[in-house]
Amino acid sequence: MTLSVIGTGVGRTGTYSLKLAINQLGLGPCHHMEEVLRNMPVQVPLWSAALGGRPDWEAIYAGYGSAVDWPTAGFFRELLKAYPTAKFILTHRSPENWADSFGETIYTLLASRDQAPPDMKDWLDMATGVIAKTGFPEGLDRDALIKAFNAHNDAVKDTIPARQLLVYQVKDGWAPLCEFLGKPISSEPFPRTNDRAEFWERVAGKI
Repeated sequence: MTLSVIGTGVGRTGTYSLKLAINQLGLGPCHHMEEVLRNMPVQVPLWSAALGGRPDWEAIYAGYGSAVDWPTAGFFRELLKAYPTAKFILTHRSPENWADSFGETIYTLLASRDQAPPDMKDWLDMATGVIAKTGFPEGLDRDALIKAFNAHNDAVKDTIPARQLLVYQVKDGWAPLCEFLGKPISSEPFPRTNDRAEFWERVAGKI
């Protein structure tokens, strides 16, 4: 199995909804940070190695047909070289709303990682490194987060060939996604999930 769809949008841009949608369209299983949390003994060392410049994409994505969210989004340049025929999806939203959501969820979690249980340390260190690699090191204020968010999105659009890239907001639902992926428009409701409360519930299941 090889990746046919790769998400380049960072966390808190609807990546969990996109994961569910891709699965519903039969292009999964779709890798997401949740998969790393579910399989930390295997996934965390692999992603840590990728962060150190030693990626093993076949091992990381073994059994997956697609991938979205972090850590994937931090490696879009490398993944374009590894999967040159894949289709890429850049999920985005209002930069201001994104900065508020990211700041109150992922950024808060990483900032408090010293208080996390020991068995979460390697995952949190890896996630911090990947997110910093994507352009979001620790300590940025809201304006700097907005600037970095726009810079990441611009970098994706400058790197991925336009014919292979869908710039997409999950609020637009099935039509643009299905057209881009060559799939009939689903009759099922588009999945909308993982608000801030759900994020903390999901994390609480591991921490």
